[in-house]
Amino acid sequence: MNSGKYVFAQLLLFVNKYEFDKCVNRYKGDYWTRDLNCWNQFTQLFFGQITSLNSLRDICLCLKAHRNKLYHLGIKQNVNQSTLSRANEKRDWRIFADFGEHLIKQVRPLYASCPIPNVDIDSDVFALDSTTISLSIKLFSWAEGKYSRGAIKVHTLLDLRGSIPTFIFITDGKYHDSNILDVIIPLPDAIYLMDKAYIDFASLYGINKACAFFVTRAKVSIDYSVIELNCNIDESTGLRSDKTIKLAGYKSKLLYPETLRLVEYYDDEKDIVLVFLTNNFEVSALEIAHLYRNRWQIEVFFKWIKQNLTIKKLWGHTENAVNIHVWVAICTYLIVAYIKYTLKSNLSIYETMQILGISAFDKTPVKELLTETKVNQNIKEQNDLFNNQF
Repeated sequence: MNSGKYVFAQLLLFVNKYEFDKCVNRYKGDYWTRDLNCWNQFTQLFFGQITSLNSLRDICLCLKAHRNKLYHLGIKQNVNQSTLSRANEKRDWRIFADFGEHLIKQVRPLYASCPIPNVDIDSDVFALDSTTISLSIKLFSWAEGKYSRGAIKVHTLLDLRGSIPTFIFITDGKYHDSNILDVIIPLPDAIYLMDKAYIDFASLYGINKACAFFVTRAKVSIDYSVIELNCNIDESTGLRSDKTIKLAGYKSKLLYPETLRLVEYYDDEKDIVLVFLTNNFEVSALEIAHLYRNRWQIEVFFKWIKQNLTIKKLWGHTENAVNIHVWVAICTYLIVAYIKYTLKSNLSIYETMQILGISAFDKTPVKELLTETKVNQNIKEQNDLFNNQF
């Protein structure tokens, strides 16, 4: 990496502009554009995410203060807040969504070999959930939530190998979580981890017919009959039962006519018995419990992006602007994950974001910034070994 470039300019070298331009041309994003094209719009929003700026005003103010450095930062020109705001309102959000899909296809295979704690399974394992961002119903009249409030939901399918989001869908706050199962196309042999909100037997049966598997929490009111009971249970592991069942409710047995598996597991930390429902009869009952425990990774992911990316304070009020904002935030996460893997950094994505955010105007090579900790650690280990010898 050229040490004479600003850190932010070095980051843009990891972004495939050719693929971005293909997304722009697909939706004619630069048609009748004069001052601010889509690439310049993306770089300014990307700059705002990397540096954790709270508003378009902050982005424009910061870039205006450093207007003599813009060319060397890789940004064509600074614009005022109203110009950037109009671009977010009018440019097709699918440009940024398609580029996000490209980044997913680029980054996800890099982390495909990452292990899943306490699980030895070769299949793809995904966690499905949504996070809600509260909004003002007066400013976001299109985003209706519960109790006469405004809100949007960001539905996410997270690959647990590397915590890479593979599917993003943005809706208003009233959109029920289980409806997203009709949008997702299940991959054969993949395992989908979900909470109780996704229990829709018609949709779950669709996953089963696609030769995929699901693991979810069973509702207390579930009505079933036991077909077979596994008596070889080691209760010292926390397992309480492993049953093959068939739904007995009038509607539920019509929606899901095949057998299911019910696994009961005692969580000694919370002193509660957890009941899991799955169509997977191939893995052990204990692995079912460990699989669902790893569903917590998606909660950690939501907490991380809310704390480290500008996503709770949106940069626009229209539906188009909100979609652009969320997708640029996801693109930022994926670009940082790609940089971390490419440079073989031992830092976490959180640590990488923190370093890049405060170093945007530095001219230190990115590889030196992100791998120096590892070098210092090796030097310390060598010094400790030397001191122990003498």
